[in-house]
Amino acid sequence: MKIVADENLAFTEYFFSEFGEIHQAAGRTLTHDDVKDVQTLLVRSVTNVNESLVANTALKFVGSATIGTDHLDITALEKHQIVWSNAAGCNAQAVAEYVITALLHLNPDFIDQNKGFTLGIIGLGNVGSRLAYMAKLLGWNVIGFDPFVQHRDIQQVELETLLKNADAITTHVPLTKTGEHATYHLIDGNALALMKPEAILINSARGPVVEEAALIADIQKTQRKVVLDVFEHEPEISQELLDLITIVTPHIAGYSLEGKARGTQMIYEAFCKTFGYSANKKFESQLPTGEQYFYGNNIKQTLKKYLSEIYNIQRDDDNLRACLKNGKVDQKAFDHLRKTYPLRREWAAHGGPKA
Repeated sequence: MKIVADENLAFTEYFFSEFGEIHQAAGRTLTHDDVKDVQTLLVRSVTNVNESLVANTALKFVGSATIGTDHLDITALEKHQIVWSNAAGCNAQAVAEYVITALLHLNPDFIDQNKGFTLGIIGLGNVGSRLAYMAKLLGWNVIGFDPFVQHRDIQQVELETLLKNADAITTHVPLTKTGEHATYHLIDGNALALMKPEAILINSARGPVVEEAALIADIQKTQRKVVLDVFEHEPEISQELLDLITIVTPHIAGYSLEGKARGTQMIYEAFCKTFGYSANKKFESQLPTGEQYFYGNNIKQTLKKYLSEIYNIQRDDDNLRACLKNGKVDQKAFDHLRKTYPLRREWAAHGGPKA
């Protein structure tokens, strides 16, 4: 079997080498010629898997080691009888930890505010529900909005209520453009106007969930602190935007070693089911032991002392800003940052909690 895999996928050889010849490729620039005689394609969110890519190919299976599917033309895949799979929830823990790290980096005092700090979570799927659990371990007040799911342990409110009352608002929704609850430009000028000027906004979901032009206008008016891991016009990122955002990172919120490995394992399992193979490999056997920072149940003390050792988010911010060239982020430099990103470990690897 011939397999083409995004060069940035983790543990591809471990999971797939026994099934055939693996060709590594740059996911953003894959073409029809690259896959026309390929049976299996393994991608990330940077590859637009559409009709022009998959038509008249030998493809039987497409696996995306990502939580989202907006880069997959499911209609085209099903039209050509190509089985597809994504990895929903694979990096949920990493993203939840990213959000908490960003908030504590912005204001270390948040860790001791307990119920005096309200975190508003938009989207209560895999990431949002894990984040709610982790936030409650810190004693924070959590409110959530999600029209599609109900969580017994999370206080759910209307979106307007969340926007008005949260001290920090974080988005964890897929990108959708149709339907009553479309998420495209969910955070627009009207939504931003409902937020307290001092409320922090974090977007680590999909770039177009936040309307960039409205965000720029809002920050210029309110000096709001904003954390962006994704961008509406990614990888086109302007210096104007970067100069206004408090923390910027290069679409790596979910880039933990565990998250990447888990994503590859999930599409490996779907691949095995599709072709009738036995799925008997687990990513945990490939992971090194992490340095132990968490001892006992005192999570707050550990984070106060070791947060930057567990994850130095400022370094990611500095590295992305260093990619500015002629008024915008250089695309090749942006992709290089992601390709060479030193995957961080999830808290559990350091002896900490997980949802």
